[in-house]
Amino acid sequence: MNEEAPRRTRMTQDERRRQLVGIGLRMLVERPIQELAVDEVAKEAGISRGLLFHYFPNKTAFHDAVVAAAGRRVVRNTAPDEDLTGWDAVAQFVERFHEQVDRRRGSYLALVFGGGSVTLDSELVEDLRETMGARVRDLLGLPDSAAPVTDAWTAYVEARALRWSATPATERPRSLAAETDHCVRALRALLDLS
Repeated sequence: MNEEAPRRTRMTQDERRRQLVGIGLRMLVERPIQELAVDEVAKEAGISRGLLFHYFPNKTAFHDAVVAAAGRRVVRNTAPDEDLTGWDAVAQFVERFHEQVDRRRGSYLALVFGGGSVTLDSELVEDLRETMGARVRDLLGLPDSAAPVTDAWTAYVEARALRWSATPATERPRSLAAETDHCVRALRALLDLS
């Protein structure tokens, strides 16, 4: 049986880069970043491996672009509804963060901890965490001087979400609502101490 070669489509440089990163994001759901093969990405896009490297100077640059896009996706997927403010918005952020990690645990672990032969740009991961800490400060109207508290709390929420999602749903000691309440109370306590 004859397999048809994918048809090439003329795209602008930005469109092609977005397409390639989108394919990488889709594959990141199924495998860690270090297993993301540029040959597969190029094939799915209907271009050669060499042309992929026209858009990204090397494999690491492509992986960094996918990781940055994945970080933006996490930030977008964990954003509370715009009509919520204050502690209600923080609670919804915690809930959505736990849901995001639960839904994409393997991808999230690969995103923030990397591993394998790929060394991720730790600045991208730090930016993700700092963005979330800044979001919490904005939601609560806290000054930037509260960054050490909100950033540390965000790391705490991340650790809790990873632990919570590692346990099968039927065996979790806390419901998502109880887990969310615990995390929100922890932030309130930290802010009272600072």
